[in-house]
Amino acid sequence: MAQAETFSLPEIISDEISALVKAGFYSSKSDVAKDALRCLFEHKPQLKITAAVELYNSGEASLGRAAEIAEMSTSDFKEALAERGPRRVIKSTSERVKRGTAIIRKSRR
Repeated sequence: MAQAETFSLPEIISDEISALVKAGFYSSKSDVAKDALRCLFEHKPQLKITAAVELYNSGEASLGRAAEIAEMSTSDFKEALAERGPRRVIKSTSERVKRGTAIIRKSRR
């Protein structure tokens, strides 16, 4: 699980959040933040895709996990990656590359 982040808000917003919790609309300030972020991503779905691309590019998420975060199929997420320009990295050992090259050469004969 990710480490909790702290951030500061303008006093008026902090007061509004506290008032919503006191009024019983939310059980905690954390629930207010979760709902606010859910609404943000719902109204700006490109932000989810951008976040997923960044997580994939930094190696923090696999292709499948990033597609899940973006709420896309893996093939649609691959297209989003292609449109945004980053390269997909395929990790392999030099031995696997040599074996693959040998197989290709044999099949061309």
